[in-house]
Amino acid sequence: MKDTLLQDNIKNTLEFLKDKKKILFITTSNRPGVAWAWEKPKSSKIAYFLQEKLWSDKVTILDINSLKIYNCEGHISGRLWNTCWVKNCILKDSEKNPSGYHRCLVSLTKPDDELWKISKALFESDAVIFFGSTRRGQSNALYQKLIERLSWIENRHSNLGEDCIIGNISAGIIFLGHDWNGKKVVETQKEVFGFFGFQVPNELSWNWQYMNVDKTSEEDESYKNDAITFEESLAGMDLWSQLQKYLHSAETEVKQNIFTQKI
Repeated sequence: MKDTLLQDNIKNTLEFLKDKKKILFITTSNRPGVAWAWEKPKSSKIAYFLQEKLWSDKVTILDINSLKIYNCEGHISGRLWNTCWVKNCILKDSEKNPSGYHRCLVSLTKPDDELWKISKALFESDAVIFFGSTRRGQSNALYQKLIERLSWIENRHSNLGEDCIIGNISAGIIFLGHDWNGKKVVETQKEVFGFFGFQVPNELSWNWQYMNVDKTSEEDESYKNDAITFEESLAGMDLWSQLQKYLHSAETEVKQNIFTQKI
């Protein structure tokens, strides 16, 4: 049971990313890696699959579940003033904040906060994709916590009138779920990325759910078929990738032969 829509989405994403120099993948699944080692989350599998198929080491993967990131404290909307991203909130650490862009009050009041690992990698990248899962018709909790903690990036230009620091970065969101509301979740987050100031190409954002029509199904058989369809679709992509590599090698060999003949 292969899903051609899933395969087409992956192909389109790979095609868009192939010319990018530095790519950041952020996985946000709630499932802890150790406890679920026997079943890596589907969204994380997509991230590692894409990394492998890009045939290079230009992709960095950061897993939110393995980082200590505190909740946003809402300083962006205080009654008296906005203290989100103000200059006295800069993280004064050249290792954690080499760009000088990271300004977040929580990062100052919580020394063990690790949001800097995300922002540092983000500002060094020219493309970023957030991977996660739809939970009860919404984005999962870890993704939501992360995007709220990054609000200071948007607040810098929308409220404080400073320059947009991520305008050259292409951003996307790839969310997977079983049966409900995934498409709406992705469309909403694409709007959020636009508010932030990212470039938001369609090729980097998509949803996959086993039941393409928004109907709910909690039967065990449905979940089993979900997993089978997903795995078989990726296996089919492996064959496609091998064919691409073969064609690329054959094309290179032909060009070399033509060049040799001309000499």
